[in-house]
Formats: sequence, C-alpha cells, structure tokens
Amino acid sequence: MNDLVRQHTDLGPSDLEWLHLLVSEWQLLSDLSFADLVLWVPTRDGARYVSVAQMRPNTGPTSYQDDMVGHLVPRGRRPMLDAALDEGRIVREGDPEWREEVPVRVESIPVRREGRVLGVIARNTNLLTVRTPSRLELTYLQSASDLAQMIAAGSFPFPAEQVDMDASPRAGDGLIRLDADGIVQYASPNALSAYHRLGLATDLVGLHLGQTTADLAPSRGPVDEALVKLASGWAPRETEVEGGDGVIQLRAIPLKPKGTRIGSLVLLRDVTELRRRERELITKDATIREIHHRVKNNLQTVAALLRLQARRMDSDKARGALEEAVRRVGSIAIVHETLSQNLDERVQFDDIADRVIAMVAELSPGRVAAARRGRFGILTAETATPLSMVLTELVQNALEHGFGPGQRGELAVTAERVGDRLLVTVEDDGRGLPEGFDPQRAGNLGLQIVRTLVVGELGGTFDMRDGDETGTRVLLDIPVPPPVKQ
Repeated sequence: MNDLVRQHTDLGPSDLEWLHLLVSEWQLLSDLSFADLVLWVPTRDGARYVSVAQMRPNTGPTSYQDDMVGHLVPRGRRPMLDAALDEGRIVREGDPEWREEVPVRVESIPVRREGRVLGVIARNTNLLTVRTPSRLELTYLQSASDLAQMIAAGSFPFPAEQVDMDASPRAGDGLIRLDADGIVQYASPNALSAYHRLGLATDLVGLHLGQTTADLAPSRGPVDEALVKLASGWAPRETEVEGGDGVIQLRAIPLKPKGTRIGSLVLLRDVTELRRRERELITKDATIREIHHRVKNNLQTVAALLRLQARRMDSDKARGALEEAVRRVGSIAIVHETLSQNLDERVQFDDIADRVIAMVAELSPGRVAAARRGRFGILTAETATPLSMVLTELVQNALEHGFGPGQRGELAVTAERVGDRLLVTVEDDGRGLPEGFDPQRAGNLGLQIVRTLVVGELGGTFDMRDGDETGTRVLLDIPVPPPVKQ
C-alpha cells in the first residue's frame, strides 16, 4: 500500500498512517457486512482511482475472485465512487451488478480524516446465497452499518487504540451488542458459551454486561470498577477476564454513528485452552532452566573435587591431567550456566567463548595475550556444548605447546558466519608445529577430543597447519543454522 499511495497520490505520511490503521481494523467491517472491501484512493491528477487494499470476508462468499490491489479505474466509470468522494456520504443507490453470473450489491463508504475524504471503500456483497436473515445476521448488518457511518464521519478507527489484530477477538469468535446503558441486546452463541464457562447460569440478554462480568470474575477491589466500565463498552479497550473454569478475552468498541454513543459492540473469545498451554510452557521453560542450573552446579562441584585431588598429587603429570579435566568440565558448566538464564535452548556464544578463553589463559598469566575476533553469534545448545570443549582444547593446546617457558606472544580466536557455516580460526605466533606433525593422526588426548567432537558430533572439518610466518593455525568449518536476527 505504501508504494501505491506514494506512486499515484499526494497523501502525506499522517494520511497514509490513517489508511494503515483503517486496513488493520477493517476485517471486522468485512465480516459484519458479509462483503468484500476494496479501498480506492484518487490519483494526484484526480482523473483516476487506484485500489490500494482489499479484504475478503470470513463470514460469506467473496464477490472478487481476482486480486484488485493495484488496479486503476478512470473517474466516471463507477459513479458511486464519484458520489461518495464528492459528497462525503455513503452511497447505496443502484441495482446489483452482475459479475460472472453472480449478482453483487455495491456500496461506497467515504474514508474521512479530520474533515477530508481520503478515499472510498467499495463494499461488495455476493447476493447469490442471500436468505432470510437470522437474528445474528441482522445484528451483524446493523453493527456494520454503524461502523460504516463512523468511518464516513472520521470517528473510526480509534487512533489511540493499538490492537494486535492477530491476537484480538474477531466477530466469529463471539459478539455481544449492548445498548447505551450497557444492557445486552444480543449475544451470539459463541459469546454465550464463553460466559457459561466463566460461570454464568442464565442467558445474557437483558443483563448489564459490565456488572455481570465483574461478578463472575474474582474480586479485585478497585479494579472491578474499571472492569465494569470496560465491559460496558464506554471506551475502546481490550482486557482478559478469568473466572470459574475459563478465561475470555474482551474487546469493546463504542458505536457512535452520528457522533453520540448509541451502544457498543463487544467482541470476545474463549482463550482458556490457549492460556493453559502458555502456563504449561512457562512451567516447562522454568523447569528446563532449573535443570541447566543444577547441572551447572553439579559440574562445578565435580571440578572443585578434581581440583582438590590435583593438589594432593605428587606427580606433576597426574596433577596436569586433573587440571586439564577441571578446565574441560568448566567449559561445559559455562554453557549450562548460560542456558539456565535463557528462555530457549539457544545461547549467545560470544560470551561463552570469551569466558572459555579467559579461563584457559590462566595457564600463562601475563605471558600470552589471548583475544576473540569476529562473532560466533547465537548457537543451539547441541552446537554450543561440544564447541566450548573444542575451543578449550585448542586454546589450551596452543598455550602449552606453542610457547616455551617465559616466552611471550599472542593468541587470537577468530569467528565468522558465512551462510550456514561457522568458520573458526585459532592462531598463535609461537614456535609452530614439530617436524612431520600430522594433526589427523596425532595421539594427544586433547586433539583426539577435538577431532571426535568436530567431525563426529558437529559434522564439520578440522585442520591444523603452520602459520604464514610463525606459529600455528587451526581451522574449523562447522555447519550451523543461519544466524538469528535480534
């Protein structure tokens, strides 16, 4: 719609915003009218109309099989559009049109904002299935007529009301029509069923909806008065009410077709099962986070025990092996600690990498400067856990074997996301690889762990070679899902 309005008209940003607000709300008008809606806006030269939006009803057959958006119509071809635009009134005159052997009743509703008519809504009703209307259909049509008059007067939609139309109740979910005093004149079967679930044992017709809703909901003190007003339809608002065995979502729409409030339309939906599932998911998420938290605590306990055992070792080799085990356990604990703070099974791995590098860098305090470059991004737990261990082994291996006693240097861990691949380089400026060294066959336990995790668990590739001038370079190529945008 933005492109069509800017290309063909002189409407400003505020007018365009009003049209967007209208289009976000007009599914209600379409459903209540049992009719298709097409929004026509005059072009900047006034010689034509351009259709910028279209809506089909959920409550009846469509009268347009084709997409009308983008069509241009010369002024004069559709007199009802001209009359609605020029006179600023709803035009209903004329006989039905025949489209592919289908009779269609056409009406035109001017779209007014701050005294100016911005465009015209063509309301097209398929008359092929017309039958004697029920009480529900009559209520729908009367409510649609009131909304159409409010659009023509510029009082609908409500600018201050921000509604999520995907989550908001629709006409078919449940509809209640109130008079000016908040007394129920009509309640659809779905609306009545929803109130029965709240605990209502009688019919709704004749009851004051606001007071009835407040009586069914648990006592909430001063909030009750606000609930009474909202459910009475005094202002355009949306809320949820919980009572008995159910939860219903309410949306009130005051009806002021001639500037004075004559009643209200209340849309409602039974969201009991939806809220129950949401509570189950919240409970499940909390349980998963608690599990990660306990796993982290257990791993830290294991690391502490290994550290105590290492201090009691007389053999330097045994003490070093236990300290390596402490760092391996610690790297996994860092991942579980991060997962315990998240709502899903994904982690920002940059923070984990920084903590792993800092933890392993304690092997050579002040001698080797270790740092991360680039971004790992967000990874799943299935990728983050083995990758944290791989990173621990590679950094530890570089610090232990790449630099001699007292030797200073630098170590860099570089990460880059390329499509669905994660490229990781661990590079140092130490003494390089020994003569004839084969990283794919080396028996070092750390490198065995790296090969097993990278190739077997992560499905990636691992290579180790001399640096360009000095030192060693380790290359990892790991498949990962595309990065998640934040």
